[in-house]
Amino acid sequence: MSPTAAGCESAVRRARAAAAATLAGLTLLAAGLADHAPAAGQPASGGGAKPDQAAVDRSILNGYRRYSATCSHCHGADGLGSTFAPPLIARPLPFEQFAEIVNNGRARGNSVMRGFAGDPNVAPYIADIYSYLQARAAGTVGRGRPARAR
Repeated sequence: MSPTAAGCESAVRRARAAAAATLAGLTLLAAGLADHAPAAGQPASGGGAKPDQAAVDRSILNGYRRYSATCSHCHGADGLGSTFAPPLIARPLPFEQFAEIVNNGRARGNSVMRGFAGDPNVAPYIADIYSYLQARAAGTVGRGRPARAR
């Protein structure tokens, strides 16, 4: 097998593993996303729109803006990860652990993330960033800027 074909197969295996981990986590995420579910008798956000076009509440939209301004430089657009920082939607962390890492940073081998506890553009909005990443992980929000709920 050529090195290119082996690399493609490896990428496909990683993508399948990430998808499986995301699907396995959906059950656990459902309870955390109940706050974003439509009320009884109201249509689902976007009225059947594609996930990337679904309207979202203020918290998720603000989380998207904060994530895009600060986190995406390392963790990639839409929480998908990069060559030097992990994806944040493949295996979501519990909120307490997420907040601890965002506030205090983390060091693993050569990978170091600084803490944002003193950053006024991040620290007060950790719950919003978390809400956005949970919605991305659950598939209720697609890639790109979500539409604001009216």
